Amino acid sequence: MITDPVFYALAIPAVITVGLSKGGFAGAGALAMPVIAMAVSPVQAAAILLPILIVQDVVGVWAFRRNWDRSIVAVMLPAAIVGIVLGWLLAARVSAVVVLGVLGGITLVFGLWRLWLSRPRAAAPAKPASRAADLSLGVALGVVSGFTSQIAHAGQPPFQMWVLPKGLSPASLAGTTAVFFFAVNWLKVPAYAALGQFTAENLMTAAVLLPVAIASTFAGVWLVRRVPAARFYTVIYGLMIAVGAQLLWRAFSA
Repeated sequence: MITDPVFYALAIPAVITVGLSKGGFAGAGALAMPVIAMAVSPVQAAAILLPILIVQDVVGVWAFRRNWDRSIVAVMLPAAIVGIVLGWLLAARVSAVVVLGVLGGITLVFGLWRLWLSRPRAAAPAKPASRAADLSLGVALGVVSGFTSQIAHAGQPPFQMWVLPKGLSPASLAGTTAVFFFAVNWLKVPAYAALGQFTAENLMTAAVLLPVAIASTFAGVWLVRRVPAARFYTVIYGLMIAVGAQLLWRAFSA
């Protein structure tokens, strides 16, 4: 088990943001991996987080079990399997420095993208895409979601790029996200096992963090029904930009 207090000073807030994300504040959890990767290697950070994510997914699926869009999951999940395999091949063949750089880039771009979308602006009517073009985009972003989820537990940005424009209700968005990533995270287990990342140290560290993870997920379920999320998200995305830039700097310096 990891005993470094600096690790837990970073990991506990990171796990709380994942819990809030699983409870309905979709997107907040993308901060967790890059924050923990500031204390341990990105590969180890991902291995510690995976069992926590799986437990949190159970809570999220149960809470929103009546509110999810089956058609979205049917399109994106098969494509995500392809992305998971590609992510496993990358992680098995490149150094931790490359993974660190990919993680930093994903984090920085996602934070900037979400802040750009949240800026005040006049609403313009979107031109609807054809059914075939929309499905093709869903499949492509499903592959990207599986890939980024496998290497950095950062599958939500591409997932949201296809799902958010569909205008789901908050409960349906939370439920669809929970069901999709519940399946994706279980599909990642064989790849992480093949990479030898389920060590006793990583699993025991994950077990220590589990009570925080479960409590924060229930808190997210409660809060998403009561608290306006706009200001919370602005803070999260600002932190993501800062952390992503820091991780990129570490990768290029190495």
